[in-house]
Amino acid sequence: MIRKYEAKDRQEARDIVYDCAFMGEPASAFFDGKKLISDSLTLYFTDYEPRSSFVKEIDKKVVGCLIGAKNKVVSERVIKDKVAPSLFYEALTSGALLKIKNIRLLLNLISSMIEGEFKLPNFTDEYPATFHINIKKEFRDQRIGAELIAAFLSYLKEEGVLGVHIATMSNSAARFFSAQGFQLLHQGFRSYFKHILHKNIPIYIYGKKL
Repeated sequence: MIRKYEAKDRQEARDIVYDCAFMGEPASAFFDGKKLISDSLTLYFTDYEPRSSFVKEIDKKVVGCLIGAKNKVVSERVIKDKVAPSLFYEALTSGALLKIKNIRLLLNLISSMIEGEFKLPNFTDEYPATFHINIKKEFRDQRIGAELIAAFLSYLKEEGVLGVHIATMSNSAARFFSAQGFQLLHQGFRSYFKHILHKNIPIYIYGKKL
């Protein structure tokens, strides 16, 4: 069944997000340090706005999750003021910044920022909400993603949210969001995984008004 996220789902949701973080594959492909990357990807959603997230449960096990925020501007403010400082402290004390794989990623991210790859149009006025959706590999292509999105959109409408946007670096995910009625708002590229994939990867931003 699809249901609201609960505190008991925290570890399962974190594991699923981590295992899907590299365009559907585990984050270990680009980063050494499961706790730190899991915190960076999920901490706001599970600890500061859990009411906006949903899970898919089969046989009492969570097999997919949608972690969302009603207002990206608000979520980014909380991340900057509360989440980011704890992540920085964790990175310093865990030794993550001393690992070659992580140093290489950090340098590539800095290069991408300098090149302006993170400069994107602001869609938050018309599409304030955002989300991330992740499904265990063995449960994909079973319409779970569509079910999770339907539940989230229904929730947003009840909350009076005007629209939602989502960013993805996966071509298959881009096709999926288009099939769910989302419109392409922007397309660019990112280069920070080039040391792994040997090419730039696209980034798509899709939006849907409610």
